[in-house]
Amino acid sequence: MTSKILLSRRGLLASGLALGASAWIPSARAAAPIKVAGIHGSPVENAWNSVLHKALQDAAAEGAIEYVFSEGVSGPDYPRAMREYAEQGAKLIIGETFPVERQAREVAGDYPETSFVMGSSGKEAGDNFGVFGTWNFDGAYLAGMLAGKMTKSNIVGSVGAMPIPEVNMLINAFGEGVKSVNPDAKHLVTFIGTFFDPPKAREAGLAQIEAGADILFGERIGTADAAKERGIKAVGSLIDYTPRYPDTVFANALWGFRPILNAAIADAAAGKPVGRDYTAYGLMKEGGSDIAFVKGVAPAEAEAAMEAKRAEIKAGMFEVPRIMEEPK
Repeated sequence: MTSKILLSRRGLLASGLALGASAWIPSARAAAPIKVAGIHGSPVENAWNSVLHKALQDAAAEGAIEYVFSEGVSGPDYPRAMREYAEQGAKLIIGETFPVERQAREVAGDYPETSFVMGSSGKEAGDNFGVFGTWNFDGAYLAGMLAGKMTKSNIVGSVGAMPIPEVNMLINAFGEGVKSVNPDAKHLVTFIGTFFDPPKAREAGLAQIEAGADILFGERIGTADAAKERGIKAVGSLIDYTPRYPDTVFANALWGFRPILNAAIADAAAGKPVGRDYTAYGLMKEGGSDIAFVKGVAPAEAEAAMEAKRAEIKAGMFEVPRIMEEPK
């Protein structure tokens, strides 16, 4: 018999890791809500964008912000969308600038009264361009510890978008978790070259299974479809995929955007510069990320070792390696 546990509070994580939100909400409600625009490069059903979208929707439902958004905005159109929302009076613009870093900073320079806080592989710029990263690599490392003790073929696989630092760090963390408990395990890595193409991620996963992988880490949505099709286990990323794949996904490296969003809204509403890095609010020790897993799938001793390591991470006694080079 297996049972689902979240290693603390599933409800908080499912709602975008609301840690810190309740303390901030009363003051936010006391002031007039600011207009916040979300510019999503992929459809909001995409895992990463869904986390941002849900956090923004929740903040709007609580009366903290007015929220408008666009989804599926391509790279060439992205700077134009930024300008349009700035012209429309958005106080804060949330989005992603991975493919358009230079152009996005140029737009921010043209609208100094607008705050931009963007998912980015680059640095903050000026007073009004802040950045954040998706640092759920703590959970990926812990999931890797479980996978390393579960694999029978001694081969695991990871399917990622493209080899940018954020994605590299996540996949490398999973691999490091595997090797920390199983040094002889082989880690296959495939990049699909896009942030949203579930069929392509599925094909990449099937190819890794053909190469011997018996556990897949899905940095991209669609990977679990390959695992389900071939009857092996998978690890999800960003959101909890277990309800969608109850017999396939046994662990998830979760990430929540709400703590980052709260900090950005507070700064923008107070007229403070947002030109800083908000990434750390998403770390496990800050309550911004975690792991959800199905208890009883991995060996009991593997679960116990993983939970002990998680406690060390939360206490600041252990730091998961941050390896941003492309996995080999």
